Amino acid sequence: MRDSVRHFLSEFIGTFALTFVGSAAIMQATMHDANVVAIALAPGIVLAVFVSAFMHVGAHFNPAVTLGMLVVRRIEPVMAGLYVVAQLAGATAAALALKYAFPAALFAATRGGGQSVSLDVTSGQAFLLEMVGTMFLMWAVFGTAVDHRAPRIGGIGIGLTMTANILAFGSLTGASVNPARSFGPAFASGIYEAQGIYWLAPITGAVIAALVYQKLLLTNETEPADHGAIGSQP
Repeated sequence: MRDSVRHFLSEFIGTFALTFVGSAAIMQATMHDANVVAIALAPGIVLAVFVSAFMHVGAHFNPAVTLGMLVVRRIEPVMAGLYVVAQLAGATAAALALKYAFPAALFAATRGGGQSVSLDVTSGQAFLLEMVGTMFLMWAVFGTAVDHRAPRIGGIGIGLTMTANILAFGSLTGASVNPARSFGPAFASGIYEAQGIYWLAPITGAVIAALVYQKLLLTNETEPADHGAIGSQP
């Protein structure tokens, strides 16, 4: 029971921080006319920090990552469900906190710092961008945190991948690559536009990336006993 509480809290807090900082950065950028670099750095930095802080517990902070781990049997189904509930709760709580902390007009204008699909791309293009971006993120997770040969760099690689995604296609889809990150602001703002894309594309990308890394890139070497809990070898 205590272990479940620890996992729930780490996923809740980490996803809360990611959504709060990421959405707040979008609203601040809108208010002060900042460029995309500021919007990209904020979630990348907070993700790097909180993955590093909670890697010994779990540190998925993303339903797509959790479901990718579930497909390759790196997390039990019941625990995966607990993770997803915690992630959605954390993202929603963060978005509601921002709703009361920021000016109402700014919150409404930015949809709570959520994502939207640009009119410059089709739904299919948006799906592809979010799917590929999530694949990059999932490979970063495996390559820097899951693989027993991974360099001990904490969450830096994962955070930098998030920043790179936003720089690459944030202006077109918001580069969510995270269903919870998109759901929280949508719930708080009441605008659920393109939620199908923000759920299906990241999950598809995460599952593909997890299968590729698990089946083709991992070795059968014994994993060190001190490897973190984010997805240790069975």
